[in-house]
Amino acid sequence: MSQVSDKINLLGLDQQGLIAFFAELGEKPFRARQLLQWIHQRGVTDFAEMTDLSRQLRLRLGAVATIEVPRAIRESESSDGCVKWLLTERGGSAVETVFIPETGRGTLCISSQVGCMLNCTFCSTATQGFKRNLSPDEVIGQVWFAKQRLDQLTGGQARITNVVFMGMGEPLLNLTAVKPALALLRDDLAYGLASRKVTISTAGVVPGIDQLAEGVEFALAVSLHAPTNELRQRLVPLNRKYPLDDLMAACRRYVAHDQRRSVTFEYTMIEGVNDQLSHAKGLRRLLNALPCKVNLIPFNPFPGTPFRPSSNETMHAFQMAVRTAGIVTTIRKTRGDDIDAACGQLVGQVLSPNERRRLVQTQLAKQALMA
Repeated sequence: MSQVSDKINLLGLDQQGLIAFFAELGEKPFRARQLLQWIHQRGVTDFAEMTDLSRQLRLRLGAVATIEVPRAIRESESSDGCVKWLLTERGGSAVETVFIPETGRGTLCISSQVGCMLNCTFCSTATQGFKRNLSPDEVIGQVWFAKQRLDQLTGGQARITNVVFMGMGEPLLNLTAVKPALALLRDDLAYGLASRKVTISTAGVVPGIDQLAEGVEFALAVSLHAPTNELRQRLVPLNRKYPLDDLMAACRRYVAHDQRRSVTFEYTMIEGVNDQLSHAKGLRRLLNALPCKVNLIPFNPFPGTPFRPSSNETMHAFQMAVRTAGIVTTIRKTRGDDIDAACGQLVGQVLSPNERRRLVQTQLAKQALMA
């Protein structure tokens, strides 16, 4: 749990955490349920407004606790309706959160870290390096903020139906914050999302997959991007620590826990790098007999990158080649790219384009030395 001064920030506490908090105050467990609804369903952050709590309890809460929520530094709206917020966190850090509206659903893409330590060569977030993990209240605070702001913008017409941990950072390297956020997302007294509506995307942190596989239900997405260790290590350096054999074994263990489970494999299509039919054949072999689907993602350029997106013709040929093995394969429509809100573009743009370009060049030099 995080603190502001000597007060506990209750925003990031799940139901069990709040029950423990109220037990320390000598209060009954039902107080936790009341507070969850006030904070996450009604958006109330002032204890004085929580009218079904006694005046004495409200005064006591004000003395020992707080409900601190993130603030928006910048709000950008795409021509396709996506909204991106640059949210300020403690210590001057900033993270990006994106809302993607679609017919009948609304997906919120949230961050788990300030920056990212994984150095994937095709991802803009990697260019700012890693600063720190977000706390539980900073993770769930993005959902709280987006819900309240969307209500203001649309009068309650835009709803968050899905949440994906696909923003800045690697969520499985920050399970201390991700676990309570998952519990709050699933809790009917908070956001009440079904397990299939909450997706964690990982670059392949094997211990984290195993740790979460037996806990809170969620949908698993794996950033794959290559069918061989040699190529994947160029794109995703984490592959050196957790090579494909280990990663695929973890994915099979994940689906073995529940026969209804499957894995979504994200595959960013980069011209001349990983988009040939030989790569599609390798992908078919790699995923053989694993309950899964493949999501092909057009590479989204950013300043200074040497990579280019695959052509539509190449992507459709690749899609058909993978489909011949009976694997559901889709091509993701790029959303929000005009405000740098598409996959791989989130960087917390507090840097100028030239500064970002220099960071990219430095990152590429580091990757060349590692190769």
